[in-house]
Amino acid sequence: MVRRVLLRIDRLRVLALFLALAGLAGPVVDAYAQTEQPRRQQNQQKPRPPAKPATAPKGPKAAAAEQAAKLEAAGPSQIGTTTVARFACMIDADTGTVILAKDAEKPMAPSSMAKMMTVYLLFEDLTSGKLKPDTRFSVSERAYAITRGTHSSTMFLEPTDQPTVNELIQGIIVDSGNDASVAVAEGMAGSEEAFAERMNKRAKEIGLTGSVFKNSSGWPAEGQRVTARDLAVLALRTVHDFPQLYKHYAQRDFTFNGKTQPNRNLELKTVAGVDGLKTGHTEEGGFGQTTSAIRDGRRLILVLNGMSSIAERAQETARLIEWGFRESSNKTILKAGDTVAEAPVWLGEKEKVPLVIPQSVMVTSMVGQTAQPRIVARFDGPVAAPIAKGAKLGTAVVTMPDNRTIEYPLLAGEAVERAGVVSRVSTLIRHYLLGWAS
Repeated sequence: MVRRVLLRIDRLRVLALFLALAGLAGPVVDAYAQTEQPRRQQNQQKPRPPAKPATAPKGPKAAAAEQAAKLEAAGPSQIGTTTVARFACMIDADTGTVILAKDAEKPMAPSSMAKMMTVYLLFEDLTSGKLKPDTRFSVSERAYAITRGTHSSTMFLEPTDQPTVNELIQGIIVDSGNDASVAVAEGMAGSEEAFAERMNKRAKEIGLTGSVFKNSSGWPAEGQRVTARDLAVLALRTVHDFPQLYKHYAQRDFTFNGKTQPNRNLELKTVAGVDGLKTGHTEEGGFGQTTSAIRDGRRLILVLNGMSSIAERAQETARLIEWGFRESSNKTILKAGDTVAEAPVWLGEKEKVPLVIPQSVMVTSMVGQTAQPRIVARFDGPVAAPIAKGAKLGTAVVTMPDNRTIEYPLLAGEAVERAGVVSRVSTLIRHYLLGWAS
């Protein structure tokens, strides 16, 4: 009996212990859960918004329709095809003919395309011998500070650097370095203000009629402006005036102070024949680019400005370069040495002397159009003998299809000796007795 009671007591103790353990399990698990759950929530990232459905690539028709809508909204050009750029100018380098013009004479912010004028002056001083490629310039605090704390383009100059002129040219063209531009201005003129005066003086001399430069870099400044037409002229002068130095504009990358930067002119790699020149961007001016391309010996210069993005700039530049070469062509109407007219000779062994043009004359016409220039020979005649071959005797005035007039010298195509005494006397008698009717 006692054993049964003890056994029952033991069973009750076991049962009590089991119930106690069971009773403690709940609080232990709950305590763990309250501690761990917040920790998990802290480790979890914020819920992401649902992913946007992937956009299917646009087909050729859809892309063409979108481009057509952009062009229609952009408004027409005064000359040539429509462009989404706010300002545009394309010229043929051989004839000077304007193939495309959209507000090409209106003032606009130059952005970094102003650096082309800085480089032009650098090229001039290199050509004249005032500077050498290994000439070194200092880096002032102003040059160093212009790119610090901003998104400004930089060559990564340091105040302790002594960059050479050759390095600074690459830093301006390839890197579009504002610091390099200031270093050049101060090194060449003592101050950027003095350099800007030189920029403006030379700009007028080479035919930039609507441009005012305030600094060497194109950094936004009150009163600073250019026109698309002026930038095209500047690009053309650079190509013609410095054929050996112009090659710098085709450089695709440049390394300085351990940092390699690619040229921002993307068309150097993607569009056949492109070998320059300069991109630009500011909030005021938008995205712009001056481009030069040559194919089969023919060069086109294109200036665009006021676009919305790098991608749009690259796409529009490539499209219009292709359009220019495809839709226009040059034709030689006079070859060097061709006779334009004949001038009567006074008291010479020959009665007439051929007037020849010393250089070829070409005209640019659009596809489907016939170029019909008008040529007028102007000279004072009769021309008194003796006449040396190559002597300038007059001018050929060529009126181009776009109504521009270009003057070319007219030279004596051959020598004409003075007539003998008998011949001269006979000519004089006929002239005074019968006049020119004889």
